[in-house]
Amino acid sequence: MIYTVTLNPALDKTVVVERFAVDAVNRIRSVRTDPGGKGINVSKVIARMGGTSVAMGLLGGQTGNAIRESLEAMGIAMDVIAISAETRTNIKIVDPVLGQNTDLNEPGPRVESDVAQQLLRRLLGRLVPGDIVVLAGSLPEGLPKDTYGQWITACKAAGARVFLDADGKAFAAGAQAGPDLVKPNAKELSGWAGRPLADMKAKLDAAQALCNRRIANVVVSMGAQGMLFVRQDGAVYAPGIPIRVASTVGAGDSVVAALALAMDRGMTPEQAMRLAVATGTANAMSDGTQAADRAAVEAICPRVKLVPLLEGGMLRV
Repeated sequence: MIYTVTLNPALDKTVVVERFAVDAVNRIRSVRTDPGGKGINVSKVIARMGGTSVAMGLLGGQTGNAIRESLEAMGIAMDVIAISAETRTNIKIVDPVLGQNTDLNEPGPRVESDVAQQLLRRLLGRLVPGDIVVLAGSLPEGLPKDTYGQWITACKAAGARVFLDADGKAFAAGAQAGPDLVKPNAKELSGWAGRPLADMKAKLDAAQALCNRRIANVVVSMGAQGMLFVRQDGAVYAPGIPIRVASTVGAGDSVVAALALAMDRGMTPEQAMRLAVATGTANAMSDGTQAADRAAVEAICPRVKLVPLLEGGMLRV
């Protein structure tokens, strides 16, 4: 089973504004709302691809109820803890004319460590060896920066395989615990490395440095530039596929979803990489943070190119 964990979920409100301008009146062309937060986005994509997962997290107030109802309507299983504070709402501004995506993310409610520990105990009570746990997104105020590191250690001790998709100190601390896979984007990888990563060689070197920290698989999403799949025995580059971008929100989460689904289904390395690239591409073509249709993903798979960068073969995801 795949378990996704979202400690700081959100209701994503996506507004389309043509020629969005700062310090000016902007007219909204369309609005949509979706249950969000990186782990929830992963569960949404897995469901759209015909897979199953359990979305775990913390939900509160009317916003939390709206997220719960939306996930129930999608047929996504949940195991959530209700909190008293209101779950946050994030605003995503999409400008199709200028090709820009702007995120306005609320910090979210404060969460005490004992509440997070209660959720961790629930998760550990469910796990059996071979399960996959996806830890994704920002940490709410009140939780220590090494929260993901603690969860990774506990889940791996239970025999689970753990994916980490986070940023900043939460990512750095989690990476030290040796998750099975991490999925930084180029900016997040640069933040971890502490230096600009101006070219492919620099990104590859930084990804290999992560591999040297007991992380088996490092997947770097680079937007229109494509993706890097790196591990100690080899690296593969997948160039970006030209598309009309509708929204980049959740595209990276869809990559994580595809890799988790591929691992859960025992796909070959090549199949896993193709599925990841195709799923991320298809989701960037979808409005808001809704998951792309499975047919759209399957149509893109044959267009994915895989270029080995180092000797040693492809990734074994």
